[in-house]
Amino acid sequence: MLRGDVGGVREVPAEGGNVRELLDDLLARFPALRHQLVEDDDLAPFVNVYVEGEDVRTLDGLDTPVREGATVILLPAMAGGC
Repeated sequence: MLRGDVGGVREVPAEGGNVRELLDDLLARFPALRHQLVEDDDLAPFVNVYVEGEDVRTLDGLDTPVREGATVILLPAMAGGC
């Protein structure tokens, strides 16, 4: 769902010591992601973020540390249907 805004790639390297810094790096390089990930200068409620498989909402939220080489997954929830 986010691939169209990052040139069609599945993985995008980013830098930051925590999730907030990592998102800032991504949004600076791919501003089109903002409307899908951010709401009122915070993570949109329908976006799930996982650091090494752990939901950041159960950790320290946007202040969750991200070590170098860690896998961070951004997963906007999809809704719809009749």
